[in-house]
Formats: sequence, C-alpha cells, structure tokens
Amino acid sequence: MEAVAWTTIGLLAATLVGSFWYLGTRIDALAGRLDAQGADLGSRIDAIGARLDARIDAQGADLGARIDTLASRLDARIDAQGTDLGTRIDALTARMEDHVRRHAG
Repeated sequence: MEAVAWTTIGLLAATLVGSFWYLGTRIDALAGRLDAQGADLGSRIDAIGARLDARIDAQGADLGARIDTLASRLDARIDAQGTDLGTRIDALTARMEDHVRRHAG
C-alpha cells in the first residue's frame, strides 16, 4: 500500500514538473513572437514618422506662411468684434461662475 502512495506522489510530481516545463517553453515562444512583432511595429512607426517629417519639411515656409495668414485673419476677426466679444465673454463667465456657485454648495 505504501508503494502505491509513493508511486502516485511520484506520478503527480512528474506531471506537475512536465506541465511547468511545457508552459515555460510556450511562454518563451510567445515572448519571442511578441519581441519580433514589437521590433516590426517599431520600424513601421519610424518609417511613418520619417515620411511625415519629409512631408512637413516639403511644405516648409509655405506652411508657415499659411499659418501666419490664418492667424492674422483670426486676429482681424477678433479685433472686428471689439468690445462686443469681450462683453459676451464676460457675461458667459458670470453665468458659469453662478452655475458653479449654485452646485458647489
């Protein structure tokens, strides 16, 4: 009877060690695949970044001039609104402060 118990314990231990060994090799294989995919993804991101940098550099001064033109047009529109815009912003600020004050307790 004692031999049966030790045999059972030995089989269980061997099964447990074998299971851990199998899982360890599977995890190592998955880690290798993840590393390969990570390297591939990193190179793809670098390539897209280089293409984007090239496109931005190709626009160069033209893009800067367009942004400056848009900024000056926006400044002109804000200035054209004058004090009316400031008054509207002040009224909205007061309404928001009142709203927060009512809900804050």
